[in-house]
Amino acid sequence: MTLIYSFPPIADPQAEILILGSMPGQVSLDANRYYAHPQNAFWPIMGELLSFDPAVVSYAEKIIALKSARIALWDVLQSCRRQGSLDSSIESASQRVNDFRLFFTQHAQIRHVFFNGAKAEVCFRRDVLNKNIPGLRQMHLTRLPSTSPAHAMLSFVQKRDQWQERLKSKLVLRHCCNPVLSA
Repeated sequence: MTLIYSFPPIADPQAEILILGSMPGQVSLDANRYYAHPQNAFWPIMGELLSFDPAVVSYAEKIIALKSARIALWDVLQSCRRQGSLDSSIESASQRVNDFRLFFTQHAQIRHVFFNGAKAEVCFRRDVLNKNIPGLRQMHLTRLPSTSPAHAMLSFVQKRDQWQERLKSKLVLRHCCNPVLSA
C-alpha cells in the first residue's frame, strides 16, 4: 500500500466551525481538491446551506463561500496507507494525525468541530483529544453522516437534512458580503 497525504487546511483566521473528514478519497487526491468525487454530497449540501450552486461555481468560489461563512475544512489524518478510497481500508498502524495543536492556536475562534463521518470522529477522539490542547475540551464535537457515496445507508435528502439541522444555527451567513452570491 502506498503512503498517502491529506491536503492543507482551508481556513480563515476568523473560522468558528471546523469540518473534519478522515482522509481524501482517491478521486479527490487525483484532483488535488476536497470532495472532488462527483457523487459526494458535501458540495451540494454546502451549496444549499450557503446559497451557491456547486455545479456552476468554481472550486475557488466554493472555498470563498466556506471562508465567508467562517467554516474551516480539513482532515484528521495527515497521512496513512490505504488501498482504494474507503475509510475501512486505512491501515491503522500507518495513521498519522495532523497538527491540531498548531491549528487550534492559529484558529482560536473555532468552537464547533463537525465530523464528516464516523472514521473522522473515531480518529480525532482517539488521537487528538488526549493531547491536552488548550481550549479543545470547551469545543462542541458533533458527528454528521458521511457525505461519501460509499455511505449509502442514508439518501442525499436524509444526509442534507441532518447536516442542515446541526449546522444551520451555527453558521455566520454573510450574504451581503459573499463574493459567490454577488457575482
